[in-house]
Amino acid sequence: MHTDPIALVALHLALILVSAKIGGHFAVRLGQPAVLGELLAGVVMGNAALLGIHVFEPIREDHAIETLAGLGVLILLFEVGLESTIKQMLAVGVTSLAVAVLGVVTPFALGWGVGSWLLPDSSVYVHIFLGATLCATSVGITARVLRDLNQSQSPEARIILGAAVIDDVLGLIVLAVVTGIIASAATGAPPGAGAVGLLVAKAFGFLAGALAIGAWLAPRALGVASRIRAGGALLAAGLAFCLLLAWLSALVGLAPIVGAFAAGLILEQVHYKDFVDRGEHGLEDLIHPISSFLVPVFFVLMGLKTDLRAFVQPGVPLLALVLTAAAIVGKQACSLGAGRGLNRLAIGIGMVPRGEVGLIFANVGLALVVAGERIISASVYSAVVVMVIVTTLVTPPALKWAFGRKKQAADIKA
Repeated sequence: MHTDPIALVALHLALILVSAKIGGHFAVRLGQPAVLGELLAGVVMGNAALLGIHVFEPIREDHAIETLAGLGVLILLFEVGLESTIKQMLAVGVTSLAVAVLGVVTPFALGWGVGSWLLPDSSVYVHIFLGATLCATSVGITARVLRDLNQSQSPEARIILGAAVIDDVLGLIVLAVVTGIIASAATGAPPGAGAVGLLVAKAFGFLAGALAIGAWLAPRALGVASRIRAGGALLAAGLAFCLLLAWLSALVGLAPIVGAFAAGLILEQVHYKDFVDRGEHGLEDLIHPISSFLVPVFFVLMGLKTDLRAFVQPGVPLLALVLTAAAIVGKQACSLGAGRGLNRLAIGIGMVPRGEVGLIFANVGLALVVAGERIISASVYSAVVVMVIVTTLVTPPALKWAFGRKKQAADIKA
């Protein structure tokens, strides 16, 4: 019997969304972010075949689901950008910049070192990409924990959140440069120092150019859109801007998520004030339902791609353990950039969770191939997922302990 292909996609989406919400519910009940539950739901679905349940297997190979997950990543990075502004980035200060730089450079070096040590037979590009996956910080997870602890207005919180914004930008630039190097190597012409410098310049140039031109263009474009009386004009304009910058980012050889993030940074509430003044919702509110639909598709699919059988392979559990240790230690090093009198332990712990950003980096690596070798193999990917899960799990209780420890010390002195 012939089945309409959209019917199968509809079934797969239904399974993904239901499992995502069930996983998210249990994660929140346990005091963890919903994203962790979505990821674990995907891991369960992806490995159900080990128990003789094969109904979820076709989802992993569904190209339509893969496309929707890719759109989910763009929307996610667009949302992350919307939560910050260019002014906030410029105002975070030297301390946040120092914390962010150390929080990128140290984990990158440690990740590269772990790859060289435990995967000596893999190409240097595998080692480089492992370093890149450790650069990221999931600001959303830390921001929620800080709010729950009533520490959102503390000096440490301002430094963490400011550094995390810069960390996102630097991490995306690292990702752009690393993927550019690997893409060049795949053509048989590994880039020299000059070509690497060009990639760095291209990444910074695109972001600077997009932010400068976008800051000039966005208010004018949204001003024109505000004259359109058909419903949904703001949402259509915002999404079009996001997708256009994502396409331009890919056009210059960078990951599309760089452009999506830049679009979110550019668009500020003042740009669509005319829409809000006439009673319409702001852009963040309008994007949220689309995000609630598409973003879980990405996380569940990432979990689906995690093959637990990879852990029976020699060396994989050790790789996961050492990667996790490097991820935690690398972010602790960034606290050295904080000044005296601050809770440096809390700052370092606040930068630990990799969350969705680490998964995005790993997902990019899955698509990269050099000399017929995948940059991120199934076993390496599974180890990265374990690192993401552990760093996400340990951050809330560790951050609570770090702030409580300082308060207890202050009470003793008093």
